[in-house]
Amino acid sequence: MTFPVVTRVVHRRVDVDGVSVFYRESLPERPDAPVLLLLHGFPSASHQFRRLIDVLGGRYRLIAPDYPGFGHTRTPGGFVHSFDRLADITEGFVRELGLSRFVMYVFDFGAPVGFRLAERHPEWIAGLVVQNGNAYEEGLSQGARAFVALRPEVEGDEETVRGLLTLEGTRGQYETGAGDPELLSPDGWTLDQHFLDLPGRKEAQVALAFDYHSNVERYPAWQAWLREHTPPALIVWGRHDPFFPEPGAHAYLRDLPGAELHVFDTGHFALEENLPEIAPLIAAFLDRSWT
Repeated sequence: MTFPVVTRVVHRRVDVDGVSVFYRESLPERPDAPVLLLLHGFPSASHQFRRLIDVLGGRYRLIAPDYPGFGHTRTPGGFVHSFDRLADITEGFVRELGLSRFVMYVFDFGAPVGFRLAERHPEWIAGLVVQNGNAYEEGLSQGARAFVALRPEVEGDEETVRGLLTLEGTRGQYETGAGDPELLSPDGWTLDQHFLDLPGRKEAQVALAFDYHSNVERYPAWQAWLREHTPPALIVWGRHDPFFPEPGAHAYLRDLPGAELHVFDTGHFALEENLPEIAPLIAAFLDRSWT
């Protein structure tokens, strides 16, 4: 009997400016395999990519770090959580691993982190896989716009953010818009909530929530970057995402008319339900764009 190749995955840490960055990395059969940097979303961490890594990691080098304030990454006292700082640490992480070129998968928070990285180092980006990672005003739902408008000096706004950091709120991000809830593993939101409940983690998420407006303000710059550099792009999107609705996916085609677009009848965490459809698309895209 012939068995499929089982992906070998290592779990490591690297120090970046005093931050102990945890990451997962597949060990593909070929040492020159295409590299895919996986940038996770809120309120998750690199564990959200475990199944994708298992499926593709034997053929491609998949690398998934946890940001400061997420997952297994440890930050020193006094670390200030902002999207600029998440990008700083991710940039340092890339340098520490000696990566000079990779396809970048951006999802949710991964989009503002990844596009900051792309602005700083366009030469690193061999292509983009965008999965519910927004960079356009029309990709913001009314709920997302209300979230962006939250400010620390406004009474009640911090309580609004903290209300999202409960098990009910975390689970809802997985289940809202999903076509078949039986395909969603409860491990995802359970592990996310474990990390959110660690000391200092809710404070980190509150700080990032109040900084989210800085991402929307950068949308025009990111769109200009896309037009200037025209990276190969695969866009996969859950159309029932309560935060980033389907128009945000189609908006990319204005600046990247050659991008490949696929929309699925699922919610925010599209890989949870549509991995069998999305993984082959990513594999084919990596084969085409890694030249």
